[in-house]
Amino acid sequence: MEQVFSYIIGLGAAVMMPILFTILGLCIGIKFGKALKSGLLVGVGFVGLSVVTALLTSSLGAPLKEVTDIYGLQLGIFDMGWPAAASVAYNTTVGAFIIPVCLGINILLLLVKATKTINIDLWNYWHYAFIGAVVYFATDSIWYGFFAAIICFVITLVMADLTTKKFQSYYKDMDGISIPQPFCQGFVPFAEGLNWCFDKIPGFNKLDIDAEGLKKKFGVLGEPLLLGVLVGILIGCLSCRTWADLVDGIPRILGLGIKMGAVMELIPRITGLFIEGLKPIAEATKEMVSRKFKNSAGINIGMSPALVIGHPTTLVVSLLLIPVTLLLAVFLPGNEFLPLASLAGMFYVFPMVLPVTKGNVVKTFLIGLVALAVGLYFVTDLAPFFTQAAQDVYARTGDKAVAIPEGFQGGALDFASSIFSWVIFHLVHDFKLIGCGLLVVGTTVLAIFNRRAIIKKSVVETK
Repeated sequence: MEQVFSYIIGLGAAVMMPILFTILGLCIGIKFGKALKSGLLVGVGFVGLSVVTALLTSSLGAPLKEVTDIYGLQLGIFDMGWPAAASVAYNTTVGAFIIPVCLGINILLLLVKATKTINIDLWNYWHYAFIGAVVYFATDSIWYGFFAAIICFVITLVMADLTTKKFQSYYKDMDGISIPQPFCQGFVPFAEGLNWCFDKIPGFNKLDIDAEGLKKKFGVLGEPLLLGVLVGILIGCLSCRTWADLVDGIPRILGLGIKMGAVMELIPRITGLFIEGLKPIAEATKEMVSRKFKNSAGINIGMSPALVIGHPTTLVVSLLLIPVTLLLAVFLPGNEFLPLASLAGMFYVFPMVLPVTKGNVVKTFLIGLVALAVGLYFVTDLAPFFTQAAQDVYARTGDKAVAIPEGFQGGALDFASSIFSWVIFHLVHDFKLIGCGLLVVGTTVLAIFNRRAIIKKSVVETK
């Protein structure tokens, strides 16, 4: 079973998701042609997103390595990026069974009204499998691994419910959609806490600069496209050792600027493919759920955050934070991780932050800055355990995605920086049964609170 499932997952999101969504579409009553088209559009969206993010990392890789060499940066944790984390996640016993196990738990929670989200973002179940896999290798216990994955899944479902109202109010055409992805939801506590603090600062609470306002204030200089070009040129200049290198490298520097501009311009267009492909699936799933479950009004379909990463504020803040995060990695005492491959995942920090800040660029930037600074320490702390898991998977599968260069440890900002993964890991790994007990109590309290809110809302709506 594990080998079969690992093979299917090994097809990659671009192949796996069209197959899954076509089958899902047929199961929920969509005609074959429409289901196939929806699945293919999702697959094309993944291909497009993969191409654009690969353009980002491949274009930035060499210049950023030059910057680290020029300034003598010695950071011993190699950035493996999300592909390595996904490979570790799905090439274990935890990963092999994570989708059916979590779907079963999701249905159970729907039946007892502890959630109003049904998570069909199947590819991103690797996030739960990842924390489970790392705990599994660190504790040498498959049961602790499954426990960690399930706890993460339940917490994320509850968080998706609690953030749905703000999410749907902020983003257009997202009615009936929620985002049950732990990486995105993990930044909500930072966003809520810091946004509350910002609103208490006199004058700061009146600062309202969104991406559209940035365009109006700075004209073309506020466009994500031009900001991408400027940041690309800046990084290109910093990678030059002498003025002569700078002059000789002008074509390369300008080319890097254009590529960064292309990333900023293409991502919003690609996310439109996800929306077009997933919308029929979401609508049909909601209709099916309303037939199968009594009092199903208000049930939301859990989707990929890729639906909304093309928002202008996300693009602007992500772009500005790329060079800032590199500086943080260099100057933060105790940090050993330099993000390179993980920069492609920067856009996924903000889908659930924007509804809290209402798209305010300054607030979103500052929240991202704090969250990523803390995240760098989380990655540094978890690196030995990530490395252990990656080395085991590489020894068994030969998957080059998890091949860590000699002399380095491995890490990934894309998921290891999440507060959910860090807290769950340490409670289970460090405190074993006591930690598990605390997680059970905390998660149960969250689920009960969510259930009461759901029942209260349904009573109000039926009056």
